[in-house]
This record gives sequence, structure tokens and C-alpha cells, in this order.
Amino acid sequence: MTQRLQFDVCVVGGGAAGLVVAAGAAQLGLKVALIERARMGGDCLYYGCVPSKALIAAAQVAQGMRHADRFGVRSVEPEVDYAAAMGHVRGVIAAIEPNDSVERFEGLGVHVIKAPARFVARDEVMAGDVSIRARRFVLATGSRPTAPPIPGLADVPYLTNETLFDNRVRPDHLLVIGGGAIGLEMAQAHRRLGSRVTVLEAARLMANDDPELVDVVRQRLAAEGIEIREQAKVTRIERAGDQIVAVVASDNGETHLAASHLLVAAGRAPNIEELDLDKAGVAVTRKGVTVDRRLRTSNRRIYAVGDVNGLAPFTHMAGAQAALVIKHAMFRLPINVAAMPVPWCTYTDPEVAQVGMTEARARQAHGEGVRVVRWRLHDNDRAQAEHETEGLVKVVTDRRGRVLGAGIAGSRAGELIQVWCLALSRRMKIGAVAQMVVPYPTLGEINKRAAGAYFTDWLFSPRTRWIVGWLFRLW
Repeated sequence: MTQRLQFDVCVVGGGAAGLVVAAGAAQLGLKVALIERARMGGDCLYYGCVPSKALIAAAQVAQGMRHADRFGVRSVEPEVDYAAAMGHVRGVIAAIEPNDSVERFEGLGVHVIKAPARFVARDEVMAGDVSIRARRFVLATGSRPTAPPIPGLADVPYLTNETLFDNRVRPDHLLVIGGGAIGLEMAQAHRRLGSRVTVLEAARLMANDDPELVDVVRQRLAAEGIEIREQAKVTRIERAGDQIVAVVASDNGETHLAASHLLVAAGRAPNIEELDLDKAGVAVTRKGVTVDRRLRTSNRRIYAVGDVNGLAPFTHMAGAQAALVIKHAMFRLPINVAAMPVPWCTYTDPEVAQVGMTEARARQAHGEGVRVVRWRLHDNDRAQAEHETEGLVKVVTDRRGRVLGAGIAGSRAGELIQVWCLALSRRMKIGAVAQMVVPYPTLGEINKRAAGAYFTDWLFSPRTRWIVGWLFRLW
């Protein structure tokens, strides 16, 4: 028999965005249902941010052992136990799992239903044999990896981020299709753990990032022995015994690249097919569920947050959008998702972090009124002390000094970018960062130095020197 339940809020999807909405709504006293067909925590916990960063940490330890002589400590080639490194990954996931568990959310008062969800009406969802009606629905079903339409790919075993972390055999040669964040992070991690690695990218590496910053990473990856081929068109995939072969078109014909393992990291798609959104009157495109600036779908009682709407496919943005929905749906406060600065970081070594506009996008939007300032890590004392001198901070402003965007390539760029996230979110001028007093010696000084460089030409100009001399004589 069908069980019929009524709620204030029904959340479909128990990943980053869905969990934030469910927890917030329940703690505000609303009656909340959360439907999740698989594991609580979603892609980030099991296949994305958490396991990838855990593997990167293991790889960084191995790399540090190879280059310890920089600090007067004898370097050694590490003995890598790949299965144990993956065991470390599973251990990190297990440590975080309780935060996202059914038990925790039921303790908050959320009614959790483990079943696939599908709409049967504009205000009704079926989850297994349970019918749920609610005043508001929130779609937070995330996305999944997709494979490019390469002939022969479906006929060979290949890895994606959803299967990579279950592998216990270190690849002898890992072939990566895709030069975005996932592809490059895993390429470098596996190279440092002892695999030979080749990356094939159809366009250019990290296409959404500033090319000047990407160059820093490209050079490091090449120096570590990763073969990188950009503008590489894979025409087909073949099997050759126990090897997987990628056939790549070139000006001189075809190149055959054989590898023991293949990782496909070349695209994602929203999880919408099984939801029967047409029955709810929800418009969708290939990129995801269509939403307005308030994150409402074409059915005004249904919101869509996170990867499923295709706006900004990052875990932190899923959480931020979820917070906006709480603000609008529960407090009736105005929101505008388009006004929210989008930061992102690729966790290679060195890292690349970006927020707001790149230089190219700023010049398209603001023309000749754009100013760009830089400060290199080589000129930072802490970076010198730690032998982490590759990279720079690059800040883009308008003609009045308002920060339009910033990017950092270098050690801990994901941490260093945060002051520029604040500057963008508060529409600050670069002078506010220049006036900060920061501890010495820290890597964070590069932000203050870059901001100060904005004023260098004016401060030490002949005109300013004349004014100072005149004032000094008066005094």
C-alpha cells in the first residue's frame, strides 16, 4: 500500500547541497523529508573532493621524500604501497561519513527515505512506495561523469572518478583523457605514486583558468615527467592484449599510445533523467535544470541547487546555493545567485585558485579600464624558506580600483585566494587589502604586496615626490 506523507520541505538528493538545506530547514523547525537513492554525502564524499585530496596528500608525502635534500635531509625513493594509499583514502572517507549519516540527520528531525525519487505531479513525489507532498521541493541530485563519444571507448575497461578509488593495483601507465581539475590532480598524484602518466586534452589545460597561471602548473607537471598533449584529438580507443590504446590524430598521421589503465575525466552530466521532471512542469536543458536568479525552477514551488542546475559545479557553491534557498524559501529574503562570486581551485602542486573575472574576461567586459597587478612568490620570504617559490598572485581591477577578479598559482593557493573572495563578495577596492597588517613571514603577504603594487606608480611618481618635498619644507 502507498504511504502518504505531508511535509513543509522535501529535499531530493543527499549530497552537499541537499544536506545543507535539510539540516537548515529542520533546525528552523520545519517538517523536512530527505530522499536519497544511494549513499548520504554524495559525490564529494565518496568520489570527488574528499578521496581525491586524500590521495593527493599521500602523493605529496612521497614527493617530499624524493626532494628532502633541499632541506639538508637525505632524499630517498619512497616504497609506495598503492593499495595502502587507497586504504588511507577509505579511512578518510570513513572518518567523515558520520557527519553525513542517516542517523545524524534523523537526530536533527529529518525524515530520511532511502529510495529513488520521481515526480508524479507538480506537488507530489514518489519514493519507493511513499507518496510525499510538500509546500516546497529542493532538487539537489548532483551530477555524474560522462564519457566523450570516442569510438571503441565503450569496449574497453576505463576508470572515472566514481571507480578510480576502488582500484587497488597501481597503474603501470595511466592514460588520462581530460586536462581539467580531476584529470590533472589524479595525473600528478599517480605520477608521484610511481606510475607513468600521459594526459590528453582536446583543447588546452584548465581552459577556464588564466593561461598565465596555468603555465606554472604545466611546467611543473612536465618537470615531474608527465607527458602532456594539448589539442589532442582521440579518434578511437582499441585493445592490444592487456593494453588500452588511444589513437590520436596528428599532422603526421596517427599516434598510438598504449597504457595499462585509462582514466576518463572529460565531462559531467546532471542527474535528472529518472526524476520525471516533465510531470512537475520543470524545464531542463542538456546542462541541467533551468533556474532563475532565486534558484527557482519553472515550477515556482521547486528549487534546484548544486550541480543539477549546471551553474557552478563545485561543492562549495552547492553549499552556498543551499544557503540562498534557505534565505529565500524560509525567510522570504531577496537573493540573486548571479551576484555571488564563484571561487574555484585545482589542487595540483602548485595549486591554481581563481575567483571572479580572469584578465581576458575583465577586458572583454571593461575594455581599457582594466588594471592588472602581480606579485611573485619568489619575492616572498616564507616561500623562499620553504622552497615553494613557483607562482604568482594576479589581481584584476577596474579603473577605480574595485577588485574584479584574482588568481593565484602557487603553494596553498586555495587558502591564499580567500582574502580575494571576501573582496569580491563585499565589492571592496584593492586599497583595503593593501592596508591590511599581516603576520611576517607568511605566504599571505603576497596578497598585501600585490595590492600595494597597484599604488606603486602613483606613490613614487615625480608629482608625488614634488608634493612630499613641498610638504616637508613647510613642516
